Amino acid sequence: MYNAAENRYEKMKYAFSGHSGLMLPKVSLGIWHNFGTYDNYENMKKMCFTAFDNGITHFDAANNYGPIAGSAEINFGKILKEEMSAYRDQLIISTKAGYYMWEGPYGDGGSRKYLLSSLDQSLKRLGVNYVDIFYHHRMTKDTPLEETMSALSHAVKSGKALYVGLSNYDGKTLEKATEILKSSNTPFIINQNPYNILNRAVEENGLLDMSQKLGKGVICFSPLAQGLLTDRYLCGIPEDSRAAKKHFLKPEHITDELLEKVKALNTIAKNRGQTLAQMSLSWVLNNPAVTSVLIGASSPAQILDNIGCINAPAFTPDELKQIDHIAIG
Repeated sequence: MYNAAENRYEKMKYAFSGHSGLMLPKVSLGIWHNFGTYDNYENMKKMCFTAFDNGITHFDAANNYGPIAGSAEINFGKILKEEMSAYRDQLIISTKAGYYMWEGPYGDGGSRKYLLSSLDQSLKRLGVNYVDIFYHHRMTKDTPLEETMSALSHAVKSGKALYVGLSNYDGKTLEKATEILKSSNTPFIINQNPYNILNRAVEENGLLDMSQKLGKGVICFSPLAQGLLTDRYLCGIPEDSRAAKKHFLKPEHITDELLEKVKALNTIAKNRGQTLAQMSLSWVLNNPAVTSVLIGASSPAQILDNIGCINAPAFTPDELKQIDHIAIG
């Protein structure tokens, strides 16, 4: 049985998620990649132990993470049961439903039928009685927003989730959803969206501004742009990289123009005494709307490097201008 480092809470900074009473670590660990059927289980354990030993209390899953879909929850659930069960009350475990999970009309979308069935399945795979946060994973135009929000509310009232969140929503829909959830006294506290130096859609669609206005937290996934904002691709495409595996990041996405931007950003990072990954995470956390960054790692070493963003020097106005000029012109 794993024994956590006694000084783990001295290594991390925490922030309240919006106006809620729930604090999240500034760096959270996602199990989207590298926790699937074909990944190394011992490495999974080491990553979870390294994360928690350094104060990362939040582990983020989804029903369809793998591959095979569901396997990430199964593997994390096994680690939790066999190694980390003594620390359950010190962990924030989240999961989601919204994308395709099983065949037929009830295994995708935002219906009450799908969301609540999926949550029950996730609890079984994880081996827990409840999750701390249950998200709707994406906006769905074919389901009334009221029905989807009612399902999230039921998840809390049934004791299967403590809080709810929304993922991949825009600012306008977030505002509508908040009104519905508020009317049922549902503890909606957080939004999960992609955000990084190269992808600023949440600035353009109003998600960040609306979250601050409504007092909701924001946790950002893909803060390193699937590994582009690290030193992994500065000298080519490594065989064990995400681009080589051709999952979401594909070799054709890594253009010469993009590499020039990454190299220029890497120079700024070096001048700040940081790795490119650390600077990129620091940049996301520099936004006052952001509660936490959600990292995806393939090794304990990557987790340790990423955590280095916590004690980063403040950005100067000139550095921020340089980053903007490189990324968006």
